[in-house]
Amino acid sequence: MFPPLSPDSDPDDLAPILPFRLDDRVALVTGAGRGIGAATARALADAGAEVVLVSRTRAELEAVAARIERRGGRARVHVCDVTDSAAIRAAIGGLDRLDVVVNNAGTNIPEPFVDVSDAHLDTVLDLNVRAYFVVAQAAVRKMLADPQRAARGGVVINVSSQMGHIGSPNRTAYCMTKHAVEGLTKAMAVELAPQRIRVNSVAPTFVDTALVRSIVDTQEKYDFLVSKIPLGHMAEVRDIAAAVVYLCSPAAAMVTGTSLLVDGGWTAQ
Repeated sequence: MFPPLSPDSDPDDLAPILPFRLDDRVALVTGAGRGIGAATARALADAGAEVVLVSRTRAELEAVAARIERRGGRARVHVCDVTDSAAIRAAIGGLDRLDVVVNNAGTNIPEPFVDVSDAHLDTVLDLNVRAYFVVAQAAVRKMLADPQRAARGGVVINVSSQMGHIGSPNRTAYCMTKHAVEGLTKAMAVELAPQRIRVNSVAPTFVDTALVRSIVDTQEKYDFLVSKIPLGHMAEVRDIAAAVVYLCSPAAAMVTGTSLLVDGGWTAQ
């Protein structure tokens, strides 16, 4: 039967179109101790979610949790190496419930293609691809096991990179892994849509973090990098966190299988 026009199609009724709140949601963020992960965790908590903070360093996680709690939010700390598949599966499986997972923990080892060692290749693949798959799989299993999930839906966000859409010298292993993340995102989105689980990626340009500053460590490197960004500056962690909150919220209810490029125009050239 052909469905009638939805009442939400009324252009004069805009009130329900922008619900960016995440009240009564539980969100897990990997790599939550610093940088993009910490900012994302704080933003999700500000939007009303209870946040599960995951990384290898307890002191960093506790500092993020304390900051969230000072702002009236809720946060739990779970120390875990996401490349330990058994440990992260157990951690996620042990949660009471889970509505949102943000795959954020990652690494990059810039070097010429011919110099990439097996050890460096394994490190980048294990963290940027295998751990993303394992975390997402464990999270989706937890979501599907929740009898109330159908009403709330579920969200998976994979933090990718502009390098998942283009190529770049001295970043062959990194580009390979981020292209893999984009493929994983699309395939998951198509398969899980009937279960009301949305899957998207956020693809930042260079973000002004301690990790990036350790790589962009000269004025010449900084000037060259910024010259490639039409907006004329690196992204800030809050830019990425805002994109994640949008994709997690009901405002993005019809968005799945896509990549939100937060790149200042880099890939538009």
